[in-house]
Amino acid sequence: MSLDINIKITDRNGVTHAIIAPTDMAMNLMEVVRAFELAEEGTIGICGGMAMCASCQCYVKSDHKLPEISDDEDAMLAEAFYVEDSSRLGCQIQMTLELDGLEVELAPEA
Repeated sequence: MSLDINIKITDRNGVTHAIIAPTDMAMNLMEVVRAFELAEEGTIGICGGMAMCASCQCYVKSDHKLPEISDDEDAMLAEAFYVEDSSRLGCQIQMTLELDGLEVELAPEA
């Protein structure tokens, strides 16, 4: 059984990348973006994935059921720029088999 999922990530230049992401490495979406170099170095995951900077904010374009927003994530999004109803922090979205087909767009850099 494959432990990889197919996701689509639209970068900050509007280019959509089809990515095969592993689900067996405990990676989150922010780490996948960094691993595939889909954002300028130093512009994403600045806080190291602690839901403290919103540099990995993304807009969820597909209709996937995501984990509930934590209080920390909710508070960070309340302070972030360019927030939309579909905004989530990439560091809070773990790569799981249920997210096969996920489509997200990176929010503009603040």
